Amino acid sequence: MASVRSVVEKNDFMENGKNWIKFVGTAGARFVVAKQLRSSGGLWFSLRGANLYLDPGPGALVRCLSSRPKLDPTKLDGILLSHKHLDHSGDINVLIEAMTEGGYAKKGVLFAPREALEEDPVIFRYARTYVSEIRTLKENSTYTLGNLKFSTAGRHQHSVETYGINFHLPGATLSYITDTKFYPELLSQYPGEILMMNVVLLTEAPDRKIDHLSLVDVRRILGETKARVMVLTHFGMRFLQAKPWEVAEQLSAEFGKKVVAARDGMTLDVDELLQ
Repeated sequence: MASVRSVVEKNDFMENGKNWIKFVGTAGARFVVAKQLRSSGGLWFSLRGANLYLDPGPGALVRCLSSRPKLDPTKLDGILLSHKHLDHSGDINVLIEAMTEGGYAKKGVLFAPREALEEDPVIFRYARTYVSEIRTLKENSTYTLGNLKFSTAGRHQHSVETYGINFHLPGATLSYITDTKFYPELLSQYPGEILMMNVVLLTEAPDRKIDHLSLVDVRRILGETKARVMVLTHFGMRFLQAKPWEVAEQLSAEFGKKVVAARDGMTLDVDELLQ
């Protein structure tokens, strides 16, 4: 098994047709985003030759262009919103403009829930004319982007219409649980060998309505999941104060599975991570 460090520190594979994920940002919760204690740029997936941007929150474009190596938005084939909250969608319009070179190169597919398009929409109507196609996300549905196939899980228990994603790769599935509170059916919807998860809370907050996962939920999921690797991201303030990398090391030792705490600018080689 490759060490976590050897997996996350390499960048030379990014131009060699490999499957990789770049964490443009790992911020979760309003204060971490507002103070930019972690970037809120979202994630860039390069899978099966398709470049897909997931949840371009505030600062996504600037972080792409300042990344090392630089991420060129004109190379994007699509943009996907899991839901319309600002920390996930703040740069959606400027990313569309960057992807399409200001609309002069009509291209790319936009994937978004109906609420993000129709109810208090976060995507400007003029920007929608710049993309080649708009696909409305629905629960338990399958989509393609070039050679990449992915599917939504059931609708999450969150304050707006929200969907996590399963990316179907040859011989493996990469699952991503975005914002949600825990509910019993959650885990069965994400069968991936790699399980990525937004974890805002360090401890549960039963006295407050916060529809996010906590470290308690992570332990519950680790005890049941068949995933070989778990990647934690989208941290809130108290989780950051607990040092996510140390939490991940403790979880790895406790459950005997590889647990990685994402950090801003980290790149994961998906193929090597599964070795």
